[in-house]
Amino acid sequence: MLLPAKAEVARQLRRYRTWERLMLAAPSDRSARAAFEDSGYTLCVLMGKRCAREAADAAEHYLRTSLATYLREQNERPRPRAVARRGPPARDRRSPAGR
Repeated sequence: MLLPAKAEVARQLRRYRTWERLMLAAPSDRSARAAFEDSGYTLCVLMGKRCAREAADAAEHYLRTSLATYLREQNERPRPRAVARRGPPARDRRSPAGR
């Protein structure tokens, strides 16, 4: 599981909260609403959530906890990199002309 840098999550969460306040202060302002929705979408992509509210909650939780704790709570463990073998073993890759 790839996780974003905490500094970027904090920056996007601040942006989302700022636009949320502005949009709630002036609900008829279309530019504020559009910027709020864009910031929510960005937060969703960063946190892997489908709802901006869930993404904001996940971002706050991510910023409060350590990486190991967050991964454990998400039922994820860092997995060792597997070495993928493609094709036949090296000894079978020789040209048939050399046999």
